[in-house]
Amino acid sequence: MELGLRGKAAIVTGGSKGIGLATAMLLASEGAEVAIVARDSSGLAAAAGEIAAKTGKSVLTISADVSQPEAAAQAVSRTVERFGRIDILVNNAGTSAARPFADVGTDAWSADLDLKLFGAIHFAREALPYMRAAGRGAIVNVTAIGGKTPGASSLPTSVSRAAGLALTKAMSKDLAADHIRVNAVCIGLIRSEQIERMWRTTAPEQSWEQFAADPKHRIPLGRIGEAREAANVIAFLVSEAASFVTGTSVNIDGGTASVL
Repeated sequence: MELGLRGKAAIVTGGSKGIGLATAMLLASEGAEVAIVARDSSGLAAAAGEIAAKTGKSVLTISADVSQPEAAAQAVSRTVERFGRIDILVNNAGTSAARPFADVGTDAWSADLDLKLFGAIHFAREALPYMRAAGRGAIVNVTAIGGKTPGASSLPTSVSRAAGLALTKAMSKDLAADHIRVNAVCIGLIRSEQIERMWRTTAPEQSWEQFAADPKHRIPLGRIGEAREAANVIAFLVSEAASFVTGTSVNIDGGTASVL
């Protein structure tokens, strides 16, 4: 399938590893110009080198704290200076922060909302004028299935992710007249540094394949997902192949969630 991404310009936050890196890699391989944003400059350099080696494309690296509105403004400005446009925004920056309600202090609530919710807001707000000027655009907010089905001890992450889903739906309605599509993906267990640490800590005697397929994860498809599998869905949602898709969320969880 032709995704129609050649020549498009994309920003991927949290783009130095995991789903962000896999998404940036796929967009670059499809011909898009890509800027990756993360706090760790050394991680960004490593990611850029990996993308260049595998796709032959040079990406723009931007070291920034996405929770800060000034950083979002500078990142968008640098992207426009480099590529002349912004067509695609993937709001992927975030970390897992899951504890019981009684254990979450005010600072932890603020930090999680600033990173996951306001980070997406800052970048979307800065990218919006350029998308409007171009007459179209695509935004994907990367959230988690806990935003739809929060469990015990899932705070503050599940609340931030639920807010991200509400943001997605509201933005999709506000921006549809500008031909700017806004969708979300809800991530389940996907291979990441955090999941690999869990593997090495709890089951070092198992191979990755054995750990990923362990029934204790209760994944109907029988294994933990790979970052590239999430990237495939994200790339579709920002592509011309999904030109009539907006205001929706897609679970990438191997069937784990009990809701659509």
